[in-house]
Amino acid sequence: MSNVAIRAEDISKAYQLGQIGTGTISRDLERWYARIRGKEDPFLRIGEANDRSSKGSSDIVWSLKDINFEIEQGDAVGIIGRNGAGKSTLLKILSKVTAPTTGKITGKGRIASLLEVGTGFHPELSGRENIFLNGAILGMRKKEIQRKLEEIVDFAGIERYLDTPVKRYSSGMYVRLAFAVAAHLESEILIVDEVLAVGDAEFQKKCLGKMGEVSKGEGRTVLFVSHNMGSIAKLCSNALLLENGQVKLYANTSKTIIEYNRIASLSSGTEYTGIGIIKKIKITSEHNDINYGSSIIISTFFQMDIPISNITLGLVIKDSFGTSLIGVNNRHYQSQPIHETPLKQGVINVKIKNINLIDGNYNIDIFLGNSIIDLEIIENAVSFTVSNSYINKTNHPLDPSINKLFLDNIAWEYEKI
Repeated sequence: MSNVAIRAEDISKAYQLGQIGTGTISRDLERWYARIRGKEDPFLRIGEANDRSSKGSSDIVWSLKDINFEIEQGDAVGIIGRNGAGKSTLLKILSKVTAPTTGKITGKGRIASLLEVGTGFHPELSGRENIFLNGAILGMRKKEIQRKLEEIVDFAGIERYLDTPVKRYSSGMYVRLAFAVAAHLESEILIVDEVLAVGDAEFQKKCLGKMGEVSKGEGRTVLFVSHNMGSIAKLCSNALLLENGQVKLYANTSKTIIEYNRIASLSSGTEYTGIGIIKKIKITSEHNDINYGSSIIISTFFQMDIPISNITLGLVIKDSFGTSLIGVNNRHYQSQPIHETPLKQGVINVKIKNINLIDGNYNIDIFLGNSIIDLEIIENAVSFTVSNSYINKTNHPLDPSINKLFLDNIAWEYEKI
């Protein structure tokens, strides 16, 4: 018996630019006559590749062209590519949201999709009602859904709002519930687009853990689209790289991400390969508490698949409202060193001598990369609290001079481990 969960055979999807329709009845009849004879649509012959950077001569664009692949049951497959490469279109075809222009999809099992915030939810129904609605769409019985209900609600963390219409949910609540429903209801194939970016860092980590459990523990097939190469590398064993609507490479994840980075860096004029993963981030202080004026060290532990030179790190400090206060990195400031010697793993320590922030809670976004591109981006990666500031301080976090003060007080150090 074949273990293939999804098979795509010569999948293509054409879209017409501008106004819908060919414009004349005679052209529509010509297309219809070609179709009933089993001939190629005469107007699709002039279709062009989906290259957004150039102006074409045809109003027919191939969002996908001649896509072929097989995904085995239990595999976790990443789908990567630049914006406009055709990733979301492919997922919509696999989820049967839209039909391919040519080719066919065959597969085994029920599909649960999370393509965008609110997919499959009825805004007037409550969270509870939408859980049962989604289960019914998947062909599950009421008793089966009830067995999963408590687990879904606990994972989503929206128990207080369970009987509230989902139209009143925030985008974060929406996606938490939507992912919980898709991941816990009994489908054989889970398809997730990059909507997880809506959630906070803790929930994204929770979702990645659940998808890994679904794939490795339960033997279900997972398709995951993301621009975060670190997440793809952690979760997926294989990856499919799309470029201008065509399959550039379908191979093991490491090899595919290296090719993706090579293409991305070539567009910037410099060739680069490699995968970077942030393993751990921690904040240490000279005292137990972080006070106004304290010195702190933000340590980022990283690991690469191959030694990489010019490793860079950026961080953005945000207040409790999500407002960016300070943004620094060693890529754009000549005063900050870039480690030219290739490293495969190590620690980057960012030492801030005098943290002039008022009392409150703060979050830090971390960016790891080389001198050309970001390899991994983690929003709200780590948090800290400042206390015991005095009222008549000379510098407020929103003061434009604060960024310069931070630059003057920051030191960057690299350590091999």
